[in-house]
Amino acid sequence: MNKKHVLIACGTGVATSTVVCMRVKEELEKNNIPATVEQCKVAELPSKIANADLVVTTTSYESNDIPVIRALSFLTGVGIEADVQKIVEILQ
Repeated sequence: MNKKHVLIACGTGVATSTVVCMRVKEELEKNNIPATVEQCKVAELPSKIANADLVVTTTSYESNDIPVIRALSFLTGVGIEADVQKIVEILQ
């Protein structure tokens, strides 16, 4: 399997994206999906998205180029299983 590139974005690229980044990395490891997981600000996405396979964000963002998952569940715990399943399906 090719190594995937996942961008984790929040408004500032610091607080919430750190929490989501750690959880996404854990879930990818559990599912044996090799990936580089990179944090950034939502404002940086247009310059980084070309090399990514998936964007996971805690804020509103849309792309016609690659899948975007708005994953507040990684912060709240509500619906996290469904979001993990979406991430795994996209990256497999």
